[in-house]
Amino acid sequence: MAGSAPSRKKFSAERYGAFACATVLAAVVAGVGARAQAPQEPIPEPLTGAKGNAERGRGIVVNRQVGLCLLCHTGPFPEERFQGTLAPDLKGTGARWSEGQLRLRIVDASRLNPDTIMPPYYRIEGLIRVAPAFQGKTILTAEQIEDVVAYLATLRDEQNP
Repeated sequence: MAGSAPSRKKFSAERYGAFACATVLAAVVAGVGARAQAPQEPIPEPLTGAKGNAERGRGIVVNRQVGLCLLCHTGPFPEERFQGTLAPDLKGTGARWSEGQLRLRIVDASRLNPDTIMPPYYRIEGLIRVAPAFQGKTILTAEQIEDVVAYLATLRDEQNP
């Protein structure tokens, strides 16, 4: 039919899991209505008061039920199929950003880019249309954020490790 919208595959809870749907929805609506903001300072201190565990952090990054990072990002994970292409490659993140800058991006990337599609992993205020099961909850805990920061900080090489 001329002038009709292109056909799109349905993104459904049955296909990707309820958490994935809630996370992507939070990412889409997090920046709705957001406008340019003043540059944000890094979050220099760990949210837990202690550094995270890089091994656990890698597990979170590649886990498609927890972090969902590979839904949008690609990285040095040759064992993982179907990595995303919507967001920057994770290779070299530790060389590009400090731990404080990484922490800020994971906590709430919209503080750096109001139009980001990355969900705020440690923010609960200001979100709209959040599924009841996820209201008042962060996507990751403070300890999980620190674990992911610790892991991403180890990715210093732009090439495959």
